[in-house]
Amino acid sequence: MNALILGSGGREHALAWKIAQSNMVDRVFIAPGNAGTEGVGQNLEISPNDFEAVKKVCLNQSIDLVVVGPEDPLVNGIVDFFRGDEELRNVVIIGPDSRAAMLEGSKEFAKEFMAKYDIPTAAYASFNSSQLEEAQNYLDTISAPYVLKADGLAAGKGVLILNDLAEAKAELAAMLSDGKFGKAGSTVVIEEFLDGIELSVFALTDGKNFVLLPEAKDYKRIGEGDTGLNTGGMGAVSPVSFADEAFVNKVLNRIVKPTIDGLNAEKMDYRGFVFFGLIKVNGDPFVIEYNVRMGDPETEVVIPRVKSDLVPALMEAGKGQLEMEALEFQDRTATTVILVSGGYPERYDKGFSIRGLRDVTEGIVFHAGTKVVDGETVTNGGRVLALTSLGANKKEALEKSFSNAEIIRFEKKYYRKDIGYDL
Repeated sequence: MNALILGSGGREHALAWKIAQSNMVDRVFIAPGNAGTEGVGQNLEISPNDFEAVKKVCLNQSIDLVVVGPEDPLVNGIVDFFRGDEELRNVVIIGPDSRAAMLEGSKEFAKEFMAKYDIPTAAYASFNSSQLEEAQNYLDTISAPYVLKADGLAAGKGVLILNDLAEAKAELAAMLSDGKFGKAGSTVVIEEFLDGIELSVFALTDGKNFVLLPEAKDYKRIGEGDTGLNTGGMGAVSPVSFADEAFVNKVLNRIVKPTIDGLNAEKMDYRGFVFFGLIKVNGDPFVIEYNVRMGDPETEVVIPRVKSDLVPALMEAGKGQLEMEALEFQDRTATTVILVSGGYPERYDKGFSIRGLRDVTEGIVFHAGTKVVDGETVTNGGRVLALTSLGANKKEALEKSFSNAEIIRFEKKYYRKDIGYDL
């Protein structure tokens, strides 16, 4: 069989790397891919949001399995497109339809879903662009820190946590009245601030049954000590030391099972990954957000810990026939350190030559923002490379990842040197 992975980042490289190892798979295609994915399959210069181009590839290359990496095509309805096309009806596609994808596409939708199915989350209120005065008055009734979330997709930048009331009101006006986040911010969710430690949990579901993948903790802030601007993720660790058996059972029974049961009750067409962004508060889990695909950079630590062939489970989920048999995982710890371009997450330059890639011997280099120019691998994004290592424990794995971070060189390289130190 042949597989197609849609996307161009480290998540997609990790998925392609894993799927290419399956004895069931003959060829792997990645659209559009990056310099690293060329090593495990064939890149195709098409956009994941160009559904007609994706269809053409599926037909021309006899694709049996499509895995959608990023959220945009899912929210935009790629699964609906496949379901409604007679020529694509036998292609298994991993991801929810556009209605179910609103769990990530609209924070208000997700909050209403959680309220309906008694899934623990922060208290909230939502306001649209005609309700600025009411929204600012609501801020007067709650205590700092103030959490403002753009309702729609904002490329990971639509969440603000502010301590000053006047600043929170100004940012609220910028979102609702001035279009700071465009259409994504035309509705804003104001949330109660939850003080705890965060982690990510992942499930693969066919809409009724599910299997859990390893949990992970990622690091969003650009600066060490979790300071500075939010990014797409500066590193990740799996397993997570504070996610003991008792806590995981709470997550399973209070969050994962009620979510899957809710999907089924709502008759949502959901055959893919569910990302649970969680926070542990006084020993109890609360949902911060849902994503309707795997996370990045969490995928880069979760997937290398999966010992089982992932393709049978993907095919079962996509056909609505998932067997609830646990996947087998590595006992070892996986750590990922992200190398980014200087200036990220704000302005940064591209096109710098990357040296030392072939000198990495203990670890996996997943490419995120790279491309090949005249036979040379160069930087092509803010997050450039994800350096994943496995070790007997966190310390051993991190030593390898940090060592590899020094081996690889490109101009204006930056990475956090404190990934995992808070665990």
